[in-house]
Amino acid sequence: MKKILIATDAWRPQVNGVVRTLQSLAASSRRFDTEIVFLTAEGFRSLPLPTYPSIRLAIPSSREIARRIERVAPDSLHIATEGPIGYAVRRYCLDRNLSFTTSYMTRFPEYVSARLPIPESWIYSLLRRFHAAAAVTMVSTPSLMDELASRGFKHLEMWTRGVDTELFRPERAVALDLPRPIFASVGRVAVEKNLAAFLALDLPGSKLVIGAGPQSAELKRRFPSAHFLGALEGKTLAAHLAAADVFVFPSRTDTFGVVQLEALASGVPVAAYPVPGPKDVIGGNPVGVLDEDLQAACLKALTISRAACRAFALTRSWESSAAQFLSHCRPCAPAAVARCSDKAAGDFGGSVSHPQPQWPL
Repeated sequence: MKKILIATDAWRPQVNGVVRTLQSLAASSRRFDTEIVFLTAEGFRSLPLPTYPSIRLAIPSSREIARRIERVAPDSLHIATEGPIGYAVRRYCLDRNLSFTTSYMTRFPEYVSARLPIPESWIYSLLRRFHAAAAVTMVSTPSLMDELASRGFKHLEMWTRGVDTELFRPERAVALDLPRPIFASVGRVAVEKNLAAFLALDLPGSKLVIGAGPQSAELKRRFPSAHFLGALEGKTLAAHLAAADVFVFPSRTDTFGVVQLEALASGVPVAAYPVPGPKDVIGGNPVGVLDEDLQAACLKALTISRAACRAFALTRSWESSAAQFLSHCRPCAPAAVARCSDKAAGDFGGSVSHPQPQWPL
């Protein structure tokens, strides 16, 4: 059985698309003869992320990073995020001439610029340097691949996303005592998600926001008629999502937006802007409406068949996504990571998870 170690700064208790993608990747890879292990920030000292204190940044030590990697002795290494954990694992690989892959999962240049007066070009320069050392950088959509290629990123390959159609399904819908139609949005409540654009729309019925984040208090004050449910997970999230009439995705910065597929699997059509992410997920398929006039998109989406949305989502499996990911993984190096001595191995500190996953030939 092969082993892949995935290094990620984003992990539980965070609730976001990156965490859900990695968890789904591991769960769906069990049919493959490979074990996925996660190296996360768990067990390291941390500091709150500026402007987003509920997310903490790890302060990893190079010695402990090396110990955790060598304890696993992976056949392949993948770096999912460009944070402190990602940088520490990247440094480990470069110091030992080990091959590794990366993924571009978050639009950090846009997110940082939305909060601080830092030019996006500066952040893109840093990220281009970070990913340049990887054998492969995986991206989620064709439009994102084209955009990154135009910015000088190299060795790009496609790793698309999937949806859990057993969890997200129309019949899970909970009865909500709210005026219809219900327009719902799910995700991090933060400035980069552009939720204010949705909440400011003149729409009939009710507006529902599922999620938590640093902008929650501000948006509750500005839009008192909207219903804020906080962060929901699992079957509770699926039940509330299926209860909506339209899923509104106002973000202009997401690299994919897995929650769009979750809404479609729930039989809920999507209304969004015609930007990367929605354009790649929805495209010209009759399961959503993309329009710069988001109000018009929301109203038109009410006419879309819920059955068509569900049928579309059934063609997007996490198993296919996992197979695509595994096909891009590379052996670590001319020599595999050496297993550490019994003394160095010690206690692993509980920082890895062990779902089981096939190795591509």
